[in-house]
Amino acid sequence: MSVERLAARLACDDEALLRRFRAVRSFSRNVRASEYHVTNACNLRCRGCWFFTFEFDKRTKDQTDLAMLRAFIEKERARHINAALLIGGEPTLVSDRITAFVEGMDYVTISTNGLHPLPRTGFERVSIGITVFGGGGVDDELRAITPGGRRFTGLFEAALRNYRGDSRAIFNYAVTGSAVPHIDETVRRIRDNGNRVTFNVYSEYQTDTPLKHSDDQQRLLDEVLQVAQKYLDAVVAHPYYLRALVTGRTDFGRFGYDVCPSVSRDHPGHAARLANGNPTLPLFNVYAADGQTLQFCCTSGHCHGCRDSQAVQSWLLVSARQFLHSQEGLRTWVELAETYWRQFIWSPYGLAERP
Repeated sequence: MSVERLAARLACDDEALLRRFRAVRSFSRNVRASEYHVTNACNLRCRGCWFFTFEFDKRTKDQTDLAMLRAFIEKERARHINAALLIGGEPTLVSDRITAFVEGMDYVTISTNGLHPLPRTGFERVSIGITVFGGGGVDDELRAITPGGRRFTGLFEAALRNYRGDSRAIFNYAVTGSAVPHIDETVRRIRDNGNRVTFNVYSEYQTDTPLKHSDDQQRLLDEVLQVAQKYLDAVVAHPYYLRALVTGRTDFGRFGYDVCPSVSRDHPGHAARLANGNPTLPLFNVYAADGQTLQFCCTSGHCHGCRDSQAVQSWLLVSARQFLHSQEGLRTWVELAETYWRQFIWSPYGLAERP
């Protein structure tokens, strides 16, 4: 039975729920995203950053010719891609390249360390994901490091100043079991700054145990669930997602390469993955900063240490059928999907009130 028919059967006489399902599924199916490393340059050298840990910056050279970049974007549009996630390096260092994507794509999102503000003019509908590691003083310890190795303080404070009250911005807070006491205060400061926040999990890619928070897993999960409930006006994260993020598990499986949907569809290394029957993001590819080299996936390609927030959320969204065993399951998937799209200012759910 099709997903649509299953949903209609489970909704029964709850017509509002069925309308919400159809609306969010229709919007989801119309967004066709890919990811682009717009530069290899960055003004920080964060501990645990997969980009520099695995020397992605040395594999290719930046495409600095804007005409060539625009031609590449046109080819992506011809491939039916209409949404761009721009990472690096640090995208705000190359605002002219962001402009090229704004001109060529319907939907644009950047991931930034927050140290350099993205201007409002010309970028009014660009969603901005701002990274935070650990919270409190841990953030400076892990991220406030210059390319030359000099340490400084106040990185989180700089991000708060740069994006105070900015509706485009959402803080992507990578939590860790060793910094649980900082979570409540960090979320409160983001809320008081007029911003929203979602959660990621910090991976120490430079170590042999990148997800060592697992030793404090229950404590970490309890805290993020409690904080999410406490700051409903600021936290954009469904409880089901938070459990999947922290534990790596759901009612229907465990997150890993065999189910991760955020792999480059045209990469030859994924033939077996694409054939295993688990869904992937349609047409999704990841390109290096040269605008030519196809990357393995949305992050490092080191799957054993990955709990990427976008990958986990995408896994839940493409797995709609796994939720359609009851009306409550249908409702959970609808809420998950609506919550996911609330992260983006360009989405119709971006500034919507919680249903």
